[in-house]
Amino acid sequence: MAEFYQLQQNLLITTLVMAGVIFVSVWVFYTVAIALNYLLGACVGVVYLRMLAKNVEELGRQRQKLGSARLALLIALILVASQWNQLQIMPIFLGFLTYKVALITYVLWTSFAPSLD
Repeated sequence: MAEFYQLQQNLLITTLVMAGVIFVSVWVFYTVAIALNYLLGACVGVVYLRMLAKNVEELGRQRQKLGSARLALLIALILVASQWNQLQIMPIFLGFLTYKVALITYVLWTSFAPSLD
């Protein structure tokens, strides 16, 4: 389980760092409103990733399969964004997907980086 906790921490840190870098980039090249919309989506993506990690941790001990309740976060966020005029759906959705970019980056990094063992 120590490897799992280390992986979980690495993925969360990678996601947060990427979200910060992308947030600043969006702020520089677009408006602060779009950057804040992106940041909102990225924060929900981090919460989603954390909930997914908790579900995976319980898998085998208390659960037999993964649930899909955490997807309600994205659905609720998109519904709120579609009803509230200050929120824009596309930056929020792309912010949410930041955790996936972090996962791909982490996999590529660990696959191609020389082993430090």
